[in-house]
Amino acid sequence: MFSLINKVAVVTGGGSGIGKAVAVVFAKQGAEVHILDLNNTAAQETLSEITDAGGKGSVHICNISNQQLVNEVFTKIGSFEILVNCAGIAHVGKADTTAEADFEKVFQVNVKGAYNCLHEAIPVFKQRGGGVILNVASIAALVGISDRFAYSMSKGAVYAMTLSVAKDYLHENIRCNSISPARVHTPFVDGFIAKNYPGRETEMFEKLSKSQPIGRMGNVEEVAALALYLCSDEAGFITGNDYPIDGGFVKLNS
Repeated sequence: MFSLINKVAVVTGGGSGIGKAVAVVFAKQGAEVHILDLNNTAAQETLSEITDAGGKGSVHICNISNQQLVNEVFTKIGSFEILVNCAGIAHVGKADTTAEADFEKVFQVNVKGAYNCLHEAIPVFKQRGGGVILNVASIAALVGISDRFAYSMSKGAVYAMTLSVAKDYLHENIRCNSISPARVHTPFVDGFIAKNYPGRETEMFEKLSKSQPIGRMGNVEEVAALALYLCSDEAGFITGNDYPIDGGFVKLNS
């Protein structure tokens, strides 16, 4: 089950965190994985992990907010059948404390970046007779999160784009779903805590962990396993859905 043998996947943000875990597990299941990332060192580390385990992959350094660059990379890749839009950035701030430049940066990466990849992937899928898209949204698209105005805006847009794409291409054999993680333990989380709470790292990690009703953060392998299912043939009857992977945050955090 959940084999991706003879499939080609594109994973944005594949150099670290959830994107890296997705790229690695997809390759383990037989896919040829194209890793898109701005950080060449991180992307090459992901590729090394894939190839050391006998998998196949390639690295493409790309700023996904630039449509021309995305077009050039996707043209180079050629035909593929799976797109995972995972690349994204975070931001802390409320509506009145978020600078215009910061709002614009979050929009350019999280919203326009996802759009650029959809814009280039869908014609490929239409030409080959189908494909699968998985967008990484967030529980911030579903519930109110304090001090995450711009980030929540961007992930709400990702969620809405998922529904729109799923509806528009129902009859062209293109499935589109999203996943909405709560806090997942990634290098970003460690860096965020170290930057904003120096000397209180252990305390804040514990506090953030307990904000999930299940009592801990998720791990990237758990998210990647859900991504694998949704992009596999076994999920062929699933489209136009969002899947919270949140330790009970959305439904049980009362």
